[in-house]
Amino acid sequence: MSSRRSLLLEEMVWPEVESALENGTRTAIVAIGSIEQHGPHLPLNMDTLDGDELSRRIARELGDALAAPTIRPGCSGHHMEFPGTITVPPETLMDVIRSYCRSLDEHGFEHIVLVPTHGGNFGPVKTVTPDIAREIDASVIPLADLDEHMQLLNEGLSEAGIEYDQDVIHAGAAETAIVLALEEGLVRTENLERGHEGSIATARLLSEGFKTITENGVLGDPNEATAEAGERIIETVVSSYVDHVETERKTVG
Repeated sequence: MSSRRSLLLEEMVWPEVESALENGTRTAIVAIGSIEQHGPHLPLNMDTLDGDELSRRIARELGDALAAPTIRPGCSGHHMEFPGTITVPPETLMDVIRSYCRSLDEHGFEHIVLVPTHGGNFGPVKTVTPDIAREIDASVIPLADLDEHMQLLNEGLSEAGIEYDQDVIHAGAAETAIVLALEEGLVRTENLERGHEGSIATARLLSEGFKTITENGVLGDPNEATAEAGERIIETVVSSYVDHVETERKTVG
């Protein structure tokens, strides 16, 4: 099994990257996270922690890939009523993604996998992917189906024995479980609070902001979360995403 350092681009030295490329590493995984409020109990970098872990595990499972540094911040304008949130315009995020892909393409990576972990980043990733694909030689593989992503999180909870299905996931059972699994000390368990439950209009969330729906920034009940469920969620997402990447790489040759 590859060591952590041999998978993380940012911890390597350039001759190691050159050697990896020469020895058949052809895929780079780029997660796109955020710095935004996740209720009174989860850190602002929740989506970035998630992105770091997903990109590392996907690279490890593929066996011939490296995890690029997670892009942050993301498009989080709908969270700006909560202090600490940092947001960038969609055009800025798309420019950064474009620059990442151009750089990786120039070094010889043949497949670049984009993994948004924050809902507000899925649209920009989908929008910019065709443009990038026309500009560079590498294939660009966006794992940017938000409905599928939410479904995988709910599936992971269910497989861990927690029946708590949410259409829109933010700082509730699923995301709290992920942070418990990855960095338990970052969860302020004394501040666990139930948030808004029931149906939510995503368009309203994005246009009017989270504060119009949830005072504490939470959707659902984080008290349902366990570290075991978080591990199961991560495994579920990684397994599905690895299958997607392998299928896409075969398609493009």
